Amino acid sequence: MTKQYFKRLSDAMITGDEEEAEACVNDAIGAGVDPIMLINKGIQPGMDELGEKFETGEVFLVELILAGDAAKIALNVILPHLSDEDSRSAIKGTVVTATMFGDNHDIGKNLVSAMLSTYGFNVVDAGISAPVREIIEKAESVGADIIAASTLITTSFPYQRQIIRFLNDSGLREKYFVIVGGGPVTPAWTEEIGADGYGRDANDAVTLCQHLMEGDSLPGSLSEPVIIGALGKQLIGR
Repeated sequence: MTKQYFKRLSDAMITGDEEEAEACVNDAIGAGVDPIMLINKGIQPGMDELGEKFETGEVFLVELILAGDAAKIALNVILPHLSDEDSRSAIKGTVVTATMFGDNHDIGKNLVSAMLSTYGFNVVDAGISAPVREIIEKAESVGADIIAASTLITTSFPYQRQIIRFLNDSGLREKYFVIVGGGPVTPAWTEEIGADGYGRDANDAVTLCQHLMEGDSLPGSLSEPVIIGALGKQLIGR
């Protein structure tokens, strides 16, 4: 019977069915199913399968976004039932995503947000053309671990640098890893502005965030940024 709940929840992730995800979790908890197992055996396998289908082109961005929304709904029901230890292990970290001020592109940001959600991160979207101060205020309000700032236009480059400067000036640099990305963004620029990491695409952003959250280094303390290249195969920095 328990396996049926796992399969039902996994299917709800794949189809992005928020109502079914919420109903399944409520039914399972009511039946005495261990809530952490709903994450490990229900949500995560479904999200893993969807991530694999996305990489092979079988599903698209909209499916990832719907799945991420369904996962958030399910987790909102599950988390109050977890022990403190299980709660910490259930969420890989909180990431604030934003497109820098002056840039109204959102597809790349949305893809990164969806992929991070798929792999167990709590993602808070600060929007497009986001001012530096608003991004940091958002990070402060949600207790973020990582700020992920992207831009597709060079005129918005300076605002990525301003995030680092604002954090330094405010005494907040050690609170947040700052990662950057976007078409014209390069590893050299990442190192120049003092960011913690760079990812070339959404898959690389996931690998980068996992690496930063699993490591022992503090934000702003890296001797060189973590650079994730194509397909996450290149890893520089520690």
